[in-house]
Amino acid sequence: MIKIFIGVFVVASIVANLSWTSEPAHDRPFYGAWGFDVEGQDETTKPGDNFFRFANGSWLDQTTIPADKPSVSLRSQAAARTEVQLHELLEAAAANANHEPKTVEGKVGAYFKAFMDEARIEQLGASPITPALDAVRAATTHEALAGLMGRATSDFEGTIYGITLDVDLKDQTRYAVYITQSGLGLPNREYYLKPDFDAQRKKYQAYVARLLMLASWPEAEARANDIIEFESKVAEASWTKAQDRDLNATYNPLSFNELENIAPGFAWRPFLNGAGLGHIDRIIVAEKSAFPKIAAIYASTSVETLQAWQAFHILDNAAFYLSKQFSDAYFEMHDKVLAGQQEQQVRWKRGVHAVSGGDCPSSGARFDCFGDLGWAVGQLYVAKCFAPTAKAKIQLLVANLTSAYRTRIEKLDWMSEPTKLEAIKKLDTYTVKVGYPDHVRDYSQVVIRDDDAFGNAQRAGAANWAFYLGRLGGPVDRSDWAMTPQTNDAYQGRLRDIVFPAAFLQPPIFDPDADAAINYGAIGAAIGHELTHGFDDEGRKIDAAGTLRDWWAPEDAKTFEARATLLGKQYSGYEPVSGMHINGEQTMGENIADLGGLTLALEAYHASLLGKPAPVIGGFTGDQRVFLGWAQAWRGKAREEIIRRQITRSPYSPPEFRVNGVVRNMDAWYTAFHVRPGDKLYVAPKDRVYIW
Repeated sequence: MIKIFIGVFVVASIVANLSWTSEPAHDRPFYGAWGFDVEGQDETTKPGDNFFRFANGSWLDQTTIPADKPSVSLRSQAAARTEVQLHELLEAAAANANHEPKTVEGKVGAYFKAFMDEARIEQLGASPITPALDAVRAATTHEALAGLMGRATSDFEGTIYGITLDVDLKDQTRYAVYITQSGLGLPNREYYLKPDFDAQRKKYQAYVARLLMLASWPEAEARANDIIEFESKVAEASWTKAQDRDLNATYNPLSFNELENIAPGFAWRPFLNGAGLGHIDRIIVAEKSAFPKIAAIYASTSVETLQAWQAFHILDNAAFYLSKQFSDAYFEMHDKVLAGQQEQQVRWKRGVHAVSGGDCPSSGARFDCFGDLGWAVGQLYVAKCFAPTAKAKIQLLVANLTSAYRTRIEKLDWMSEPTKLEAIKKLDTYTVKVGYPDHVRDYSQVVIRDDDAFGNAQRAGAANWAFYLGRLGGPVDRSDWAMTPQTNDAYQGRLRDIVFPAAFLQPPIFDPDADAAINYGAIGAAIGHELTHGFDDEGRKIDAAGTLRDWWAPEDAKTFEARATLLGKQYSGYEPVSGMHINGEQTMGENIADLGGLTLALEAYHASLLGKPAPVIGGFTGDQRVFLGWAQAWRGKAREEIIRRQITRSPYSPPEFRVNGVVRNMDAWYTAFHVRPGDKLYVAPKDRVYIW
């Protein structure tokens, strides 16, 4: 599978001195009179019984999930606004694109134009994928098939071991090669191992057979059964999502000989050669105990089954770019069965996602939410759609939140002075990146044609992987970004940076015309969330230099772990859909960051008042508005299928619990909304979780 590699730090791509359009004029907040949509409230619900519903209930009752979406939220509506802007940019670029353009705008336009040329794509049918399938037929040994798996970094092949290039967790001056478990076509190992997903597994087997039949692969139905058996064995040998969150357990540097010794059943040299890494002698292995098991499964599986498995995964990864019979089958499985989406998105929306990324389609298509030319599109997007004044406002908010965090660390009653000093030292190393990166990605060598949608995807993927290969052995670029400017999200990375792409900085997350308390509850809590990630159950293992090491006093670590465990137990008690509970260990980092983020936001809001009382607006106090800003930021609803998938694979809790699970641990919320014993969300003070 082509992987447009975006780790926790990615090549930056947008020049800082682009020409800007005029900042759009505003005369009122986007939501309501002061930034909160009171019409969306449900005042019949007590805040202490379900704060998420109190803030959002009427909207939830009146809003229908679009047929071409697995969910709907204020965030997804913001992403849809960005999607329209991107569509306009791409249409304009396509109108001016020639057959094989040389400029960035021309290449973006030609890519979109080729993807939109359905008549040509239908005419080509399965022919674009024929060379790849022929290569599979010619790979008649385990060694040859392992070599094809190595190509998953730059083309449509599948693999049982994934490769990424990332900063070395124990040496921030260099990049390293990481290898992880892979090989599953369903979202997570639980889909193979739990009876809850029997229906999805059966439909997946039918989908495997369907794609193989479309490609005239022999004995398609029998091979589909073999493929499910093979993947089920791999799933059983694989680590869980919760296990994968342990940074110490997943950092296992090995020489090439050591790798061969721990997992001798796999042809490692052909595999690395296929990825362009044949010269590498140092690899960091993630799920070390799973590697020999997966290798043994591979070695004991027949060549015929492995060939069929590879053929299917090539077809699955490429279906998005092939004719209607393939793309429709892909939609039925990935979007409808696994996400509950009722209708396929119209072609132009799929085209926007393919070239640009941004808001991920429900299936998590093979461009991994960043698009095949996502950084190129970003250059066009920020020049047209981003108001530069937002940058200064966000940087000021970050400074306020950082100051609040420093104050809280200094006042912590459970942390010793030496650990506090190390924590503040780390906090002081953070940098903030807002809107767009400082450097442009060079697309001059990427060939894009206006009549070759499939080839464009291949060449873009290959060029992207070649870029990362070229960085091995060189210095770490600390200006890297992990999200394109048009992405409606934010992150805190291993470079100790907190990053807010341009498209993220719009309502409901940030509204320059909204009441300050609402913004503190939304973007302020988001900033606090990202800061807290540096000190969550994973981030706390990284020191001020970005190195994986234990810098905590033992008693402090024990106290932190005890409090985090208590929070995990709370979340594990939540049941978003019948029979499925949140995994408190799997979602631990995000839950800690949510709690820390809103706690910091409230404190920063108080500090921003400079000792003056907060105004009462719309009948709500300042503290109440901060909490309402947080709840409104997560206003949304989702289909059961996508919630089930989220629970098995995502580090995030569903939105309702990102709201209710946080506020019930904050004393100020009880005071603000007069929550009392007997209310459904009430937690006795001794049982509330206080971390940061």
